[in-house]
Amino acid sequence: MHRTPTRARRRRATATALALGALTLGGVVTLPAQPAAADTGVANGDVIANLWQWNWKSVGKECTDVLDPAGYGAVQVAPPEESLKQQNFYWWDVYQPYSYKLDSRFGSAGDFKDMIDTCHAAGIEVYTDAVINHTAAQTGTGYAGTTIGDRYDTPDYDPADSDDCRKTIANWSDQYEVQHCELLGMPDLDTGEQGVRDKIAGFLNTQIDLGVDGFRVDAAKHIETGDLNAIVGALHTTTSGDAPYITQEVYPGNPPALGDYYNNGDVLDFTYAAAMKSQFQGGDIANLASFGSSWGLADEAHSNTFVTNHDTERNGYTLSYKDGATATLANVFQLARGYGRPSVYAAWTFDQSDQAPPNDGNGFVTGTDCGSGWACVDRDAAVAGMVGWHNAVGDAQVANWQSPASNVIGFGRGDKGFVALNNTSDAHTFTYSTGLPDGTYANVIDGGATSVTVSGGKAELTVPAKGAVAFHG
Repeated sequence: MHRTPTRARRRRATATALALGALTLGGVVTLPAQPAAADTGVANGDVIANLWQWNWKSVGKECTDVLDPAGYGAVQVAPPEESLKQQNFYWWDVYQPYSYKLDSRFGSAGDFKDMIDTCHAAGIEVYTDAVINHTAAQTGTGYAGTTIGDRYDTPDYDPADSDDCRKTIANWSDQYEVQHCELLGMPDLDTGEQGVRDKIAGFLNTQIDLGVDGFRVDAAKHIETGDLNAIVGALHTTTSGDAPYITQEVYPGNPPALGDYYNNGDVLDFTYAAAMKSQFQGGDIANLASFGSSWGLADEAHSNTFVTNHDTERNGYTLSYKDGATATLANVFQLARGYGRPSVYAAWTFDQSDQAPPNDGNGFVTGTDCGSGWACVDRDAAVAGMVGWHNAVGDAQVANWQSPASNVIGFGRGDKGFVALNNTSDAHTFTYSTGLPDGTYANVIDGGATSVTVSGGKAELTVPAKGAVAFHG
C-alpha cells in the first residue's frame, strides 16, 4: 500500500485557529451545526481531493468545511502562476504560463497564501499543478497584466532558453521529438540547461517556502526524466520538514516509458482510470477480482490513481460526472480496493470541451457553488464516506471476495471493513461473509442513516441499484 502522511507531519507552527460554522452540503453530507476548531480532529489519510480550477478562497473553505471532516489528506489545486488571458477565457488558458507571478484567474498572491494557511490549519496538505515544461503558445495579455509580443521572450525566459526544435510534435514515436519539440505549439523550455532548471526550481521553491507541500508535474512526459530529477533534487524541504510530494503526468504511449519516471516520484495512473471505465461501463465489475499490476497499471508504490481528470473527462478516455451513479461507484471502488495513492476529482459542469470555468465575465473564477455549475464529487455522501472507510482499513489486505451475480461484488479489507457494490439497475440481496466481528455497524455510504448487522461473520445486504453498502470497525 502507499505511504500515508501522518497528521504530525502536517502541523505548522504558523497555523491559526479558524471558526467553522454550520454547513449543509447540497443534501449529501451534513456537518456538525455547532462551531468547531479549524482542525476537526478527524484522522487525515492519503486521499487527494483534486479541486480543479476552484478559486483560492473556495479551496480554503473546502479544506475547513469538507476535506478535513471527511478525512482527506491533501488538496491538489490549479496552476497558480499568471497565464494567458484570451477572449473566451477557456480552461486551458492556465496551461499557457505568462509569468511566474502568483497572481492568476484564481486570486491574488495574498489569496493563494491565505488558502495554504487555511488548509494547513485544517490539517490538509496543498499540492499545486506545476506547468514547467513550456511557456504560452499565444501572445497577448495575462491575468496579472503581463503583455507578451514574442512567445519565446517572456518575463522569466529569453529566446535562448527554449529548445532548438521549434516545431509542433508530429512523430509521437520519436522520443527526442516528444521531449524537445513543442507540445501544441507551446515553446518547449530547454531543461537540459542548468540556468533553465534553476529558474524552474526557483519558481517551485517560492511556492514551497509559502507552504506548498507538493506538485503535480504537468506534461512530465515531455521533460527528460534526468532533467526533471535534477529539478526535483533542487527543491527545498516543505514547511513540515519533508521532501515535497511529486506526482507526474505521463500520458499513455511510449516513448518514454512510464517506469522511467519512478525515480522522481509518483505517476498519474491513466491505465487505472481506463480500467475503471471499461469495467463499470459495459463490462462486469466481477472481473475486478484479479485487479492489480497484471492489468498493466503503474507500479503500486508509484501509482497515483484517479477515476477521471480534466483531460480524460473531455476526451472520453474515462468516466466523468456525466456518468452519474456509475462514476460514483467507480470512486467507491477506488477508495475501497486500495492501490497506490487515490485522487478524487471535483470540477465544474460543461457543455463544450473548451468551456471556461464559472467566472465573473473577465475570466476570473468565481466562488464554487455546488448547486450551480459545479460537480462537487468530493462532497458526495458515498465518496466522502469512503474516504473515512479507506483511512480506517489502512493497509489491510483484500479478503472475502464474493461475486454473487454479474456486476455485483463484495469484499473486505482484512477484518477492518467490508463493502458491497451493485452496478446493475435493480437492487440485489445476498448474505456476505464479511470477516468482521459480530455487531452493528454504520453504513458510511449514506452517512450512517442505515446500519448493518453482522452475525456469525455474515451480513445480509440489500444493495440498491447502482449503489453500495460499506462499513468498518
